[in-house]
Amino acid sequence: MTLPPNVTQADFAAALKAFAAIVGSEWLFTSDEDLELYRDSYSILWDEAAEPTASAAIAPETSEQVVELVKIANRYKIPIYPISTGKNLGYGGAAPAVAGSVVLDLKRMNRIVEIDERNAYVVVEPGVSYFDLYAYIQEKGLKLWIDCPSPGWGSLIGNALDGGVGVTLASYRSHFDAQCGIEVVLPDGRMMRTGMGAMPNAKTWQQFRPGFGPRIDGLFKQSNFGVVTKMGFWLMPAPENFATGVVTVPKFHDLIPLVDIIGRLEQSKIVQGLWTLSSPTTGVRGDAAHIIGGVPPQVDPRITAVMNDPAGADMTKLDVAAQAAGVPFWACEFNLYGPAKLIAAQWECICDAIRTIPGAQFKLNAIRPLPLPAAELAPLFDTGPFGIPSLRTFSMGPMISYEGEDVVGHVFFSPVIPRTGEAAIEAMDVFAKLGRKYKLPSPPLQFPSSIFERAFLFAMGLPVTRSATVNAKVRDIVRELIAVSAEHGWGEYRTAPAFYDTVMETYSYNDHALRDFLETLKDAVDPNGIMSVGRYGIRPRAARKAKA
Repeated sequence: MTLPPNVTQADFAAALKAFAAIVGSEWLFTSDEDLELYRDSYSILWDEAAEPTASAAIAPETSEQVVELVKIANRYKIPIYPISTGKNLGYGGAAPAVAGSVVLDLKRMNRIVEIDERNAYVVVEPGVSYFDLYAYIQEKGLKLWIDCPSPGWGSLIGNALDGGVGVTLASYRSHFDAQCGIEVVLPDGRMMRTGMGAMPNAKTWQQFRPGFGPRIDGLFKQSNFGVVTKMGFWLMPAPENFATGVVTVPKFHDLIPLVDIIGRLEQSKIVQGLWTLSSPTTGVRGDAAHIIGGVPPQVDPRITAVMNDPAGADMTKLDVAAQAAGVPFWACEFNLYGPAKLIAAQWECICDAIRTIPGAQFKLNAIRPLPLPAAELAPLFDTGPFGIPSLRTFSMGPMISYEGEDVVGHVFFSPVIPRTGEAAIEAMDVFAKLGRKYKLPSPPLQFPSSIFERAFLFAMGLPVTRSATVNAKVRDIVRELIAVSAEHGWGEYRTAPAFYDTVMETYSYNDHALRDFLETLKDAVDPNGIMSVGRYGIRPRAARKAKA
């Protein structure tokens, strides 16, 4: 068993006994077999000395138990690491950020506290998964939709707190931005509610985000200032209809006006559903293309010759080959929701705006009433755009091997780049060159995702193996990617624990004013430094590196 840092065996044993008295001995886990479940199965540090493994795990059932457990952790200065369901694959899983921490496993706290169809909100505990909420809504026959990530087995609260996103309407895709009202146990064991919830018997906790005074909800996102035990979320009314519309443009650099035009349509709330970028020229699809309809990939020997260049596909040559073959370079697929009249009007506005690009072509697929029949949902790769959680993302063709080693998972590199065609082209070029340099298994074009409203996400999954040598190489590649991105002004919005400090180091404006501010808050609210030590690079005083 790994002891928590700076904790004696006697104090640890006393703390475990006190923890068991609160939750019951059956919900305190200390055996090697049990703690194996709290390793990151996609760890880039697997079986290395630096792999952060838990010393124990506790599974409380109520907020009141969390309060008592936090008080005990303070008494013995035991570092605790809350998780919701531990499904954060590619970003750390169920493992703590610092070895020896006690994982506070909240999956037993799985109650749907309140759901209001009239005002379209829900209040949940951390153990409620997207599957749980979807099943509850179906069982009750409520005319509500959820926005879920792929895959949908994770916690609503855990996903929101880590910056997770979904695939439906823009107002709901950023899950933390869709939250309204938080209950949190602070590091001293005191329970607090944010916003209107700070008023006893509040009637508008989930209806009015700001509350009175400073809005502090964001302090609990990607941080270590407390244990969130309840959270409200705004849900969306179930839309009446759905359709996809596909736009193609012929030239590589048409991406620049295309992105500008779509950006204006989004800013005007004409485009609200997710839109995805694909390339009929390369045969590579975007992140959620081909829900219904779509543009099939094209094959032409002139295109193939450019694509098969060992030095990498030259986009100028590919552009010429595609135009000679009569194949459009870009396809953009829009997901459209709402009354049929609204979908038709949205599509008309989209066509009118994009028609200014010479050679643009348009196709609106059938407007379908919702919900779709089960027989039509069954073959779809991703049902998330229909508000239905699934695990179908795991059916994607996995990376089989890298550097001669079996690939067991991935670690995400997730920079955010400007929402312009120029930035997208620059990023595609930069990351394609690095991919070729390290022979990473990646497509010829790595597309930016429009999942955020005003910026592109450029998420890449790098291979994780069980080889320490190969994993060390991949860690170096990720660090290089982070450094190169920072040079271009592109910052990661989310990362795995192995890179928390590396990414935080890039947010260094004015001699790390942001990190210093967060550490000041940490010292004030968590003087014993017990809460989620190291999470997102925020460390208590005793765990900080000496400053030069």
